[in-house]
Parts: sequence; C-alpha cells; structure tokens
Amino acid sequence: MSNTLQSPLTGDAGVDADADIRGVLIQLAGARLLLPNATIAEVLSYAEPEPVENAPAWLLGRIRWRGWQLPLVSFSRLAGIADEQGGLGSKVLVFKALGGTSPTPFFAMLTQGFPRLVTVSRAGLLVEETENLPAAVTAKVMLNQDDAYVPDLEAIEQLIADALAEAA
Repeated sequence: MSNTLQSPLTGDAGVDADADIRGVLIQLAGARLLLPNATIAEVLSYAEPEPVENAPAWLLGRIRWRGWQLPLVSFSRLAGIADEQGGLGSKVLVFKALGGTSPTPFFAMLTQGFPRLVTVSRAGLLVEETENLPAAVTAKVMLNQDDAYVPDLEAIEQLIADALAEAA
C-alpha cells in the first residue's frame, strides 16, 4: 500500500498537498466509484433505455436527455464487477465527456441511489492499488473508511465510441 498521491481524481502529479477536492461517492452493484463532483452534469431517475442492437452487455442502450440521445453504461458490467440491472431505486448520472472521443458531449451511467458528496483531502485519501485493476479503472482507493474505484472516464468514453461504431 502506498499513501503517496498522484491524484487519481485529477490526473495531476503536482496536486497541492493542502488542497481539498469536492468529490462524489457513487454506489454501484458490487462497488463504489469516487469522482470529482465537477464531472457530473445531472442525476436522473432510471427509465428503461432504448436498446442499441449488437452492443456489448455493459452498454444498456440510449436515454433521452435535453435533446440528446445519451449512451447508458453499466460500469459494474463493464469492469466485470457485477451484473448490474436498472430498476426501482436506480439512478442515472449524466457525465460531461472529457476526452473528445465520445459521440456526444455527455454520457450516462447507471447507479444504485444518489451520489454522496464528499470532501477529498490528501490526508483522508489512501491509494491502495494502481495495478491489476478491473477494466476502465485508474486506481483503487480508500477515502476515510470507504473503499472505492477511481474510473478512467476517458477510457470509458473511448469504449462507448468503439461500441457504438461497431453496433452501427
């Protein structure tokens, strides 16, 4: 285990040791994700997505949001953590696409309930693992007493773009 921080949340090696980041803990089937709060555009109630033919099982379909057709991802399926299904109590997080490879400026992710706002401080964040991680995960961390994965949003965007191109 290491407690040095090349910030898995911002990707910056030169993070100010005293700087706190506003983050969110997101509950999924079988895991939690930790992300900067600024990556989330909106939280929606789950509605059955429109299927995408020939898409991988982790691409649940498309949802309508503010005039966009957003791809809806099950991160638990993508990472091989659990066979996550949407249903009563599920929420959908709309993320801002960061990498420029996404077919839309946003994508959506299935979650189990509302994200929990947290303050991420250097002292409270322990990077546990950066190797042998599930797909599309940058690091496994412990924030205070909560284990969480830090997802690689750019990798997820690329996987979505590739899956939609193959399904077309």
